[in-house]
Amino acid sequence: MSIHHSTRHAIHPDDSKSYGTAKLREAYLIEDLFQEDQVRVVYTLYDRLIVGGAHPVKEPLRLETFPTLRSENFLDRRELGIINVGAESTVTVDGETYTLGNKEALYVGKGVTDVVFHPSESGKTLFYFNSAPAHHAYPTKKISLDQAETVELGALENSNHRTIRKVLINSVVDTCQLQMGVTELKPGSVWNTMPAHTHDRRMEAYFYFDLPEDQVVCHFMGEPDETRHLWVKNNQAIVCPPWSIHSGAGTSNYTFIWGMAGENLDYNDMDKVAPTDLK
Repeated sequence: MSIHHSTRHAIHPDDSKSYGTAKLREAYLIEDLFQEDQVRVVYTLYDRLIVGGAHPVKEPLRLETFPTLRSENFLDRRELGIINVGAESTVTVDGETYTLGNKEALYVGKGVTDVVFHPSESGKTLFYFNSAPAHHAYPTKKISLDQAETVELGALENSNHRTIRKVLINSVVDTCQLQMGVTELKPGSVWNTMPAHTHDRRMEAYFYFDLPEDQVVCHFMGEPDETRHLWVKNNQAIVCPPWSIHSGAGTSNYTFIWGMAGENLDYNDMDKVAPTDLK
């Protein structure tokens, strides 16, 4: 079996306040999503979102089920969003081949039985994905960068000039609850998601990439009046509970993928927190 899985349990904010650095990293940081010729997944008990990575090198990798799902196939009761964060490569879905360039996305609906990640001869092949429970079978759809809902926000003088590409949201593709997008910070900008916010209607996962190997991102989490931080390297992810802010500042510009699951598909449903109110 090429799939390796682990589980992250939901944590009450009062418990999280007492965590030291090692415990915070164990609970919220995902450090090893990409290992050669493996599919690695973390099953979270925050809206049962799965965070995963596939790194095919020598052979194609099938997205297999695992015991926690109690299902014959991975997508029997789930939907899937894939974003290519490496070289151009292909994914086959029930025998149909989709070519994904860097940062392009693929939505795969409930009931699909066979998803295979293929290696590329042109370079490193890395597929990042999120999966959430699904109640309806929507069709598979590729989303190229020019099909994404794209906005530019922030300004260089505030160190947060960034491009947001909403690739898997309800204005672009039909999904049950999964939403994903790519935010790319411009050179000279390092801050993401300010003003910070929470949203009790859904959880979120952040995946940081395009970060030089000798640079890092300081990810801020916790309740707005009781924040904590985690230092994150390239190709690492953070699990963000509904009660927690999710924001970061890097020692370089970078790109990150946000993925959300929960009861609300309204992208703008956020409980914003003014920077001056953070503690």
